[in-house]
Amino acid sequence: MDVREKVGRRGARLFKDGMLVNLGIGMPTSLSNYIPEGIKLHFQTENGAIGFGPTPEKGFENPYLTNAGANPLTILPGGCYFDSATSFGLIRGGHVDATVLGVLEVDEKGNLANYMVPGKLVPGMGGAMDLATGSKMVVVVTEHCDKKGNPKILKQCSLPLTAKESVDWILSELALIEVTEDGLVLREIAPNTTIEEVQSKTEATLTIPIEGVKVMEY
Repeated sequence: MDVREKVGRRGARLFKDGMLVNLGIGMPTSLSNYIPEGIKLHFQTENGAIGFGPTPEKGFENPYLTNAGANPLTILPGGCYFDSATSFGLIRGGHVDATVLGVLEVDEKGNLANYMVPGKLVPGMGGAMDLATGSKMVVVVTEHCDKKGNPKILKQCSLPLTAKESVDWILSELALIEVTEDGLVLREIAPNTTIEEVQSKTEATLTIPIEGVKVMEY
């Protein structure tokens, strides 16, 4: 099971039946492929659709049906399309129950940096700033460390912030971490992973709850 599948399977189980959930570009889109039985989620893409489903099979893509990252979508029965003004009206109006975003950095206060690295060309912040501040719950999904092995969960973000103190949950291939007023609480670890390993790959200090840390189920 690769990182995207691990994150997708566990992330999809964070939500309750009937929620309106926005999935950001990249790794967040994997959640739509792993919805548990008995749970119906209404997925939104910020460029103007609600009710999309799993990634289409190869050869069945529709070039006119894409998410905000220009990746092909499937639309489920009852799904709908609308303009981006309506889409952002939903987001800014507080109607999105949860959003799932990728990260460059996230810190112990729930600060999020995910749209630019100074000196590198970027297309812009997209809808991330609106989503991180307008959604009722913000989940960030990420590989626990970057390609050089450096932690992405920090004491304090060094990159320009997308949103301040907005993140509620951090999910990686190693752990599920809750962001609280008192810092980061380690709630779950992946199978074949230890608390010590997760902490060693996390710059911020993790609090271990009295009731213990669960093993992730996929």
